[in-house]
Amino acid sequence: MQTMWLSGAEWLAVLRIGLGLWWLESWRHKDKKTWFDGGGITWAAGIADKHRWAFVRSGFEVVAKPRPRTMAYVVAYAELALGLGLIVGFLTPIALLCGLVLNLIYLVLMIHDWGEQGQNLMMALISAVGFFGMSWQVWSLDDVFGLFV
Repeated sequence: MQTMWLSGAEWLAVLRIGLGLWWLESWRHKDKKTWFDGGGITWAAGIADKHRWAFVRSGFEVVAKPRPRTMAYVVAYAELALGLGLIVGFLTPIALLCGLVLNLIYLVLMIHDWGEQGQNLMMALISAVGFFGMSWQVWSLDDVFGLFV
């Protein structure tokens, strides 16, 4: 593989770090007071209630709606953990797979709003490329500690 300026593994690390910064921004820009009071989950509940797929409606009813505060913390701190983990390259394959799942859940929930799909599709694609390209090979704590070799 020929590349300009950096090696292929280094370009994958750049992609991984960029995705980590994207997740960190997702966490940073949230209005934490409103979010942790359950505002984000309440908003999502309104979307899930009208969803055309019954499994989305029922899944949201069972998992998220009964515990909006807990789910708000889970989502927000998952974004923070993903961002930090990907930036420093710690437990990278796990972070990439968890981020992919989080993006896919959001994609399924927001299936009607194509304006929301672009960001999540790109984040999911970067997660897949980062995972299958083993983006933890350079510039990562995983590499320093010899994890996932």
